[in-house]
Amino acid sequence: MTSRHAAQRRLRAPRHARNPHSRGVLRGVALAVTSIVVFGAAGGAAFAARLTNNVDGLDLEGLVEAAPTPTAVDPTDVHAGQAINVLILGSDQRDGVNAEIGGVEDGMRSDTTILLHVSADRTRVEMVSIPRDSLVDVPSCTLTNGKTTKAQRNAMFNSAFALGWDYGGDLQSAAACTVSTVQANTGVVVTNVVIVDFAGFQSMIDAIGGVPMCVAEDVYDKYTGLNLTAGQHMLDGTSALQYARARHGTSFDGSDTMRAGRQQKLIANVANEVLSKNLLTDGAQLMQFLSAATRSVTTNLGVADLTGLAFSLRGVDRANIMFMTVPWAPAKSDPNRVEWTSEADALWANIAADIPMLGQPEAPPEPEAPAAPPEGSDPAAGEPEAPSVQAEPTPTDTKTPGVDAFTAADMTTTSC
Repeated sequence: MTSRHAAQRRLRAPRHARNPHSRGVLRGVALAVTSIVVFGAAGGAAFAARLTNNVDGLDLEGLVEAAPTPTAVDPTDVHAGQAINVLILGSDQRDGVNAEIGGVEDGMRSDTTILLHVSADRTRVEMVSIPRDSLVDVPSCTLTNGKTTKAQRNAMFNSAFALGWDYGGDLQSAAACTVSTVQANTGVVVTNVVIVDFAGFQSMIDAIGGVPMCVAEDVYDKYTGLNLTAGQHMLDGTSALQYARARHGTSFDGSDTMRAGRQQKLIANVANEVLSKNLLTDGAQLMQFLSAATRSVTTNLGVADLTGLAFSLRGVDRANIMFMTVPWAPAKSDPNRVEWTSEADALWANIAADIPMLGQPEAPPEPEAPAAPPEGSDPAAGEPEAPSVQAEPTPTDTKTPGVDAFTAADMTTTSC
């Protein structure tokens, strides 16, 4: 579905002016302090150099046996036995990355929202994308500065994040308003929040050495600079961000829902890459990876908590890592917006109850007992067997990310 809307003008936080006289005083103090630091450091360095020349060097390289590697302690999942619902918000903050990826924007918005559910028994990981153009009710939000926003009906979902940022002026207010909106519209309790900006996303991809991606046809998007030919590619942090952000250009319809599907496919490949490199089975290696990957991430989960949670998922089956977009339909009030269908109610209820989000799978039918031989026949007579019939292979359904649910093990969506 195509969605093309002009970005709304965002309120900017007021900048407090300083008194002109105080500005001059501060500048004078700064210059004095800088002079002391620079010249003091230069004099200290010269004195230290003279002392160094008085001491004979001692080079032990290659002479000392390596110290034994300490036994790694498995990280602890502090939430063991509890279901976890993590709201992942992708902000469009561009600090530390090329601003041309997605264009220059004022203010702060959340372009990507995924609710990550981890089952209490750590056997299932389920991710649901929430289109930013979803029409929902945004409750009144309390901000860090003590202000409250007015409740809004039938508003765009990502307006909750923008409201918190515009009137609260910080990520805490933006995240809190989004969490309140998710909980009010889904009934799912959000336990943690992770905000990933552009730089953080790039760092995560680069930390695993890139992510393989099958591109079905040539794609080009002038807004992000994405330019890929059809076939298999290894995307680095920059090209992966371009792929995740692109909406326009060749083979793209401009919709947020289609982009959400590509993001799901990308994350599925990241999950496969992490599992194939056994990052979740080595506590020390996992800690190192998460430390590098989370340098530009804002969250109320510490690295130790993230490490323990990730380590507890080391035995998860790829077939139990599922992705989907909340069931939606074009909004009756605006064809360029979406509204959730009745199927979404069942989805959220299942997640809240910590059962598979698509419901419990049906038990396979029990095999039928073999038919009894007809009366009067002699089983030992060796009657000729009926010719065997070769069963035709069941065709594999082609699933469309963003429309259909799929898993990380679904090769129709994760490889060429």
